[in-house]
Amino acid sequence: MIQKSNESDRRVLKFPAVHPCENISPVTLLTSLITLSKKISNHKSQHFTSNKQNARKAIILIEGLQVFLEEIRDQKWSLLDSVVLSFSELHFTFQKLLFLLEDCTRDGAQLWMLMESDRVATLFRVLSRSIATALDVFPLSSVQISQEAKEQVELLMRQARKARLEVEPDDEQVMMGLFSILNQFENRITPSKSDLKWVLAHIGIRKWSDCNKALKFLDSEMGLECLNEEKRNVAFLSSLMGFMSYCRCVVYNVVDDEEDDPKSNRRESSSSSTDSDILGCLNPDDFRCPISLEIMTDPVTIETGHSYDRSSILKWFRSGNPTCPKTGKRLSSIELVPNLVLRRLIQQYCSENGILIADPARRNHDISRTAQPGSLVAEEAMKMVANFLTCRLETGTVVQRHRAAYEIRLLTKTSIFYRSCLVEASAIPHLLQLLLSKDSSTQENATAALLNLSKLPKSRTVIVENWGLKLIVGVLNKGLKMEARQHAAAILFYVASNEEYPRLIGEEPEAIPSLIKLIKEGSGRAKKNGLVAMFTLTMHPENHRRLLAAEAIPMLVNMLKSCDRQDLVTDSLAILATLAEKIDGTIEALRCGGLHPVVEIIKSSTSRTGKEYCVSLLLSLSIYGGADVVADLVKSSSLMGSLYSILGEGTARASKKASALIRVLQDFFERRSSGFRPSVLPQEQFVHAW
Repeated sequence: MIQKSNESDRRVLKFPAVHPCENISPVTLLTSLITLSKKISNHKSQHFTSNKQNARKAIILIEGLQVFLEEIRDQKWSLLDSVVLSFSELHFTFQKLLFLLEDCTRDGAQLWMLMESDRVATLFRVLSRSIATALDVFPLSSVQISQEAKEQVELLMRQARKARLEVEPDDEQVMMGLFSILNQFENRITPSKSDLKWVLAHIGIRKWSDCNKALKFLDSEMGLECLNEEKRNVAFLSSLMGFMSYCRCVVYNVVDDEEDDPKSNRRESSSSSTDSDILGCLNPDDFRCPISLEIMTDPVTIETGHSYDRSSILKWFRSGNPTCPKTGKRLSSIELVPNLVLRRLIQQYCSENGILIADPARRNHDISRTAQPGSLVAEEAMKMVANFLTCRLETGTVVQRHRAAYEIRLLTKTSIFYRSCLVEASAIPHLLQLLLSKDSSTQENATAALLNLSKLPKSRTVIVENWGLKLIVGVLNKGLKMEARQHAAAILFYVASNEEYPRLIGEEPEAIPSLIKLIKEGSGRAKKNGLVAMFTLTMHPENHRRLLAAEAIPMLVNMLKSCDRQDLVTDSLAILATLAEKIDGTIEALRCGGLHPVVEIIKSSTSRTGKEYCVSLLLSLSIYGGADVVADLVKSSSLMGSLYSILGEGTARASKKASALIRVLQDFFERRSSGFRPSVLPQEQFVHAW
């Protein structure tokens, strides 16, 4: 009958109202209409930060109509078609009005609703006129109600038609004040803190958590706006975000939200118990696209009810297959419906298990809107914030330095431009000093902030030149919290992506042993960060020797045997495949019993990348391990089938390696059949396969 209001899935000032179906019974329609009017009336107790009078007038109008509707319901008279038509239009309008009232009281949307006051007032006026129009066609003479009730309806109809619903003076005054502050930012003038508090107080933002919610809302609006071709509001939203970011850092002294409090551990497990229960009942394989077999990043549902990753199903359709890949049913429509619930569950599952999933479309979108400030106001506000926080890091109290590190952690999480501003403001050297803090939360926030900054290439040089590697390795080895240690590993990953730095990291005596220790002791995310950092270190040849000396290979082989997470197994295979390219790596991998786990993985894995590493590793083991290794591989009856599958479905590189390994196995089989069994396979005959 009515589309359920869900604030998390509906953009503000977008009203997906639906008309009641044509064959609905009048009684059901009337009952639903009364229910809607009660929901609207309940907003009387809500706090409106803008358009207060307009909202109050709309609610009073609906309260009057509610009495009229209930009197008709109590009479239980048969209703004419014209009455049903009027009720249907009222029902449609009531839905829109309810959506509008929800938006006016939506947590976090206060600033945006204030700046949209003119549009909101217009919507109230239009909806009021729509109610009057619906009542115009209502035949009052056809229903048995009191004369007083009829006169009341006629009065409400006139009021709805003539109501003056305009931008309210208080709202207009605060908007002008905000524009003045934005103009000060643009002209590099530091605004008065009292002026900031005046604007914030008017829209009901009185504490850090309120400000943070408003920032999150504006960020989501920005993301949606960037999807529009016109992008009319991008610059203005950027300016508002700059204003709100400045207020969050400068105006408030206390982080009052437990989930965001830097002293709180709750944010590490912020998912709701309901979602956790759901995740516990689901098989992670349900998160994989039936086409690509990879974890879905943008799940969509097609006509048959089955879900696929958007990119995979689009390729399927573009190749001339208007059918459901799972059922084979021919589709009458290839419309794709985003599966928001499944997407949220996948994101939570990956977050809880430390799985990094690729999302190229989102990544490109984020880069395009965060690499630049979006407006001159936002640019100058961001620079002021960066200088303010750096000053706090340098000269502030212990508490202020802690708070500054936390704010930097938040600001640099998604904004590339904020990272650049903070690097230019020389925040990195001060953050590095906080790694020595004896307070676990301060150390963690400083490490997380440095992690976000290290994603910017020019930051890595600053870190290295300020003796940061030693400090970061110190946290990696003896960090006060596991979270700080895993952040430190991720920093090393980004720093090592600069060609000259893997050698410097490897030369730190505790770097590689600490990574191995983290992988052994850490949670899923810690293991992931440790493995990817270790893989980047293999780019420098001298680190191969260091990894072997630190007994990395036994640890990696044990991961293959005991770990049930495919992404961690794939990362372990990648490192082993690199180390086995040299004979000492092969010998150690064989000594630790690494051959048979790899054979089992290549037969059972659904990861194409993992299979490619398996082939590469098996090829190295065959070349350097000799006839005994090949003999073991030949005994595996299903291995050849897996190799031929890779030959047809894998990448060009994987296919070449699979082809080379197949020739090794076939050559050995032919030699054994002819009675000639060499003890060592000549390496030279396989070089061309690479």
